[in-house]
Amino acid sequence: MPSSEIALPGPLPSPGSGAPLLTSELRLAAGGSLRGSVKVPGDKSISHRALLFGAIAEGETRIDGLLPAEDPLSTAACLRAMGVEVSAIAVDQPVLVRGVGLDGFQEPADILDCGNSGTTMRLMLGLLAGRSGRHFVLTGDASLRRRPMRRVAGPLAEMGATIAGRRGGELAPLAIQGRALHGATIRTPVASAQVKSALLLAALTADGPTTVIEPALSRDHSERMLRAFGADLSVHGPGGTEVTVRPGPGLRGQAVTVPGDISSAAFWLVAAAITPGADLTVQNVGLNPSRTGILEVLERMGARLEVLDRRDVAGEPVGDLRVCHGPLQAFTIGGDLIPRLVDEIPVLAVAACCAEGVSRISGAEELRVKETDRLAVMARQLSAMGAQLEEHADGLTIMGGVPLHGATVNSETDHRVAMSLAVASLVARGDTFLQDPEAAAVSYPGFWVDLARLRA
Repeated sequence: MPSSEIALPGPLPSPGSGAPLLTSELRLAAGGSLRGSVKVPGDKSISHRALLFGAIAEGETRIDGLLPAEDPLSTAACLRAMGVEVSAIAVDQPVLVRGVGLDGFQEPADILDCGNSGTTMRLMLGLLAGRSGRHFVLTGDASLRRRPMRRVAGPLAEMGATIAGRRGGELAPLAIQGRALHGATIRTPVASAQVKSALLLAALTADGPTTVIEPALSRDHSERMLRAFGADLSVHGPGGTEVTVRPGPGLRGQAVTVPGDISSAAFWLVAAAITPGADLTVQNVGLNPSRTGILEVLERMGARLEVLDRRDVAGEPVGDLRVCHGPLQAFTIGGDLIPRLVDEIPVLAVAACCAEGVSRISGAEELRVKETDRLAVMARQLSAMGAQLEEHADGLTIMGGVPLHGATVNSETDHRVAMSLAVASLVARGDTFLQDPEAAAVSYPGFWVDLARLRA
């Protein structure tokens, strides 16, 4: 993209207008507040799973509210390459998936491109490992090809999977030779919904029961949705950390409604909590207990947050979240809470800068193997804005109450970093210049339009 600037607040082209929205550098104007309501895009985790489970079900799956962003588009493209009919994905349009059953994938004629989506690649490993006699190759962009995959390939090998890649299967491109899989009891090395979900997908076609045991509870969208699609799945063990799948029943196409993504809502929750005069309502947000760690931390900080109109939608709890500006206290997080808010840590680091006292984040080494090394990137970029913090091997220590100032910062191609830095700019003195703002489109294509509207 050419180098130029767009100031916020101010008019932006409307989505679909045909005018270019973003440039390589975005000027985020100082001042202003946030008021009104916003509906965030559909949950990215649920969107991926609805596409994948619909593909291996019998019959048609209708998905309302699917996130029309780059990562789910990568999943849909991979499925189409294996003979699955997936309708066009567009804003406010239902998506129809015509399933091919548990063993109906065609061997693709080319390499499957997962783009920047780690969820696509890791869940595809589990989905394809048991396709006996067929060969698949997965690749992605430069960022995805640097992300660790042995954490999935290793446990799948315990079920008989054959997966090869660079550095002993650590890095993509990854070649999968479909095999008949056997059931197993597998203890995962980390609490990761992606690892767990890959194993549960592989277990659907294994020759016996498979039990996955996690060190702590990770998000449980796969368990909920697989049961809704008809899988023989049970959850047990301390805190629901053990899941057993018994193969046999075919999945049946379903109607799925995707709630708003709490990871996307987190940017508005923190923004409203730290911006003077702010009063925001985020509508239709998924409130799955395995994902609401961000709400617990904000409540500990004393944020003025309330949940309105709690309800259930397609087996997932949903509600509206209202947040107003107010004083915040520092927080300490680590341990079993981290898997329930790992994607929200970048924006929580911004909240910590605005809180009274010293905040400490530990046990978050998983952030070093996301789209970027998010601990290092957030430490680097917030320091450029004047934050006082220390980076540790597994977290950050952040001194609150130190005023931020405008600076030239960079998303380093990470969507969550881009939006977290936009939130930080709201309370900075002076304008902030954000390089590579287009990274936000990975999970929230309309973020910059929403920001301009809420600040107007």
